[in-house]
Amino acid sequence: MGRVPNVTRADALSAVRNPLAFIAERWTPTPRTVRRAALAALVMSVVIVVTGGAVRLTGSGLGCPTWPKCTDDSLTTTSAMGFHGVIEFGNRMLTYVLCAAVGWAIIAARSQKPWRRSLTRLGWAQFWIVMSNAVLGGIVVLVGLNPYTVAAHFLLSTALITVAAVMWQRTREGDGEPRPLVGASVRQLVWFLVTAALLLIAVGTVVTGAGPHAGDSSEVNRIPISWETVAKLHAVLAWIVVTLTFALWFVLKAVDAPKGPLHRTRDLFLVLLSQGAIGYVQYFTDLPEALVALHMFGSCLVWIAVLRVLLALRERPEVVADLPGPSTESALTRA
Repeated sequence: MGRVPNVTRADALSAVRNPLAFIAERWTPTPRTVRRAALAALVMSVVIVVTGGAVRLTGSGLGCPTWPKCTDDSLTTTSAMGFHGVIEFGNRMLTYVLCAAVGWAIIAARSQKPWRRSLTRLGWAQFWIVMSNAVLGGIVVLVGLNPYTVAAHFLLSTALITVAAVMWQRTREGDGEPRPLVGASVRQLVWFLVTAALLLIAVGTVVTGAGPHAGDSSEVNRIPISWETVAKLHAVLAWIVVTLTFALWFVLKAVDAPKGPLHRTRDLFLVLLSQGAIGYVQYFTDLPEALVALHMFGSCLVWIAVLRVLLALRERPEVVADLPGPSTESALTRA
């Protein structure tokens, strides 16, 4: 066993002043480690959405009736609060696991050699979104599960998934200028697809806000609109997304596009078919809790798949330092 180096006073002060730089000076993660850290943050951003859905579907949204404490007198759940208190408090505790995953991604990105500032910024963006959503989650509780705040809570989680997915993709790319792999018309079609997918997710939050799963057994205000009507609009948008995806696949095949965009479009199409099947089954079976939870999970996968299609339309090579050519070398020698 090697000798453990002594930690000097200067080292301790350096660690306190800038802990990330202190770690980066002493640890260099492999590219695989950085990719895994980014993937862990992405996975946890999906897990927190699914567990948040479990809180809602079990009627545990007010299991901890206040925030940031669980009750006025206790920071944690109590035995008197029963099952609902455990579910709600457990979801709050998962926020710390999410923070740990995001923190690992930030540390790994900061410690990579050479340092890629863009990756570190994506990690910090996730951190601030998590903090903002934690505060918004507290507001959701304090206003008694107002459906509009619940919808905003989910949309901010979608923003977190967006940044996490982009960071995961960027760990597998270089920092060179992006080079498009397809033409401008294909890229425009994909942006139509992204817009339609965003509308699909947004309308889905309205379906949830107007639907029967209010999130708590007490009287909770709902969005004053027929959830069945909004669900039909949601279905129309889903078919638009499916149609755009199929059209994109057909166009990519016609222009002999690289395999990357084709494979990502195929993956999206398969996820959409699965999600659509779940959506129709839950609609005709009066929204059973298990299928609603699965549909929320599928919503995250659909959005990630859409982002992967968008990011597959370009490549970013490694940045190569300019090396002096023969003429430059001769000039330097003569000087």
